[in-house]
Amino acid sequence: MVYLVIGIILLLWVSACLNVMREYERAVVFRLGRLQVPDKGPGLIFILWPIDKVVKVSLREVAWEIPPQDVITRDNVSVKVNAVVFYRVLSAQKAIVQVENYRYQVEQLAQTSLRSVLGEVELDDLLSQREKLNTRLQTILDVHTEPWGIKVTKVEVKQVDLPQEMQRAIARQAEAERERRAKIINADGEFQASEKLSEAASILAREPITITLRYLQTLAEIGTERNTTIVFPIPIELLSVLLGRSAASSKPSSPAA
Repeated sequence: MVYLVIGIILLLWVSACLNVMREYERAVVFRLGRLQVPDKGPGLIFILWPIDKVVKVSLREVAWEIPPQDVITRDNVSVKVNAVVFYRVLSAQKAIVQVENYRYQVEQLAQTSLRSVLGEVELDDLLSQREKLNTRLQTILDVHTEPWGIKVTKVEVKQVDLPQEMQRAIARQAEAERERRAKIINADGEFQASEKLSEAASILAREPITITLRYLQTLAEIGTERNTTIVFPIPIELLSVLLGRSAASSKPSSPAA
């Protein structure tokens, strides 16, 4: 009976000493308060219970959403900005020994860094240069979390909430910009058209027969359309002669000597 009790106690002790670590988990072991190097896992690990204490750490990447932060930009615009931080644990022992709660530490550092970095840029840069700001935030966080055994893989500014007044101002600015571009394009078209008309006038002045050809082409286009207009073609030379005679007859005759 005694052997049976000893066997049961031994079996319970062995079962307490055996732990199974998943592929993405590592076990940080403290023996009588002292850290055991290296960390254990994955798979089946054996500890000396109860003098050994095990802390499980996940090595999977974590995505944490930063709550909306009130940020005043460099040009004194108040906005609400939230972001997403992606990080993972590289060293389980550093993450447990160096900081009390590495998740809380990373979250607080991400919030303060977001307010600090975005407060140094203007609103236009915040809206148009997010990639640079994301890279800068990642660099700052990675420098501070490296001693903790944590790697910040990515930071993304998720959403920027603007006040209604600023949204209307930006809409007016965009509308004015579109009108400016439309006027420039229209003026550029008029300038190009005037250049082409000037070139056409020069060609017509050098070759008068081209006016007659253009006149005949216009008559052909009118004749193909279905309309009730009757066109009588009159030679331009005849008009020139008539106009010349009319001008000559209108001149006063000189008095007799």
